[in-house]
Amino acid sequence: MAARAAEDDVPRESGPLLLYAVKQVELAVRAHLDELLRPAGVTALQYTALTVLDRRDGMTSAELARNSFVTPQAMRDLVTALESRGLIARDHDPGHRRRLLITLTPAGKALLTGTNAEVRALEERMLSGLSAVERRAFRDYLNRARTALAGGPAH
Repeated sequence: MAARAAEDDVPRESGPLLLYAVKQVELAVRAHLDELLRPAGVTALQYTALTVLDRRDGMTSAELARNSFVTPQAMRDLVTALESRGLIARDHDPGHRRRLLITLTPAGKALLTGTNAEVRALEERMLSGLSAVERRAFRDYLNRARTALAGGPAH
């Protein structure tokens, strides 16, 4: 009964305020990334695809789309733009000739290396108000939230 009374003392929030806050952070990060990456000639979405390939080279376009949080149609345009800039290459999968695998080129790796310090500084700025313990907890909470939603839309 005491636990129930304590819950009743907490003001009720109306609407999805946390979802709104998460979206606002995403929009702010994307705007800052786009500005930061403009001199390198890539967008935040293109940068995301390059970082995904940096962690796991040799993906199909569909795999890269899933891991970069864009639709397969949007990834097709991203891949075309990145390939035309020489930042990625597409080659036939030796084990399955109909599949094209996307790899990061030396130019793509150089772009990531050249922007790494600025992107890390942006992340540091975003987290500057958090202690080391809070940063670990924040990362954990975000990963757990992402995992909870990985099954698809709410029913």
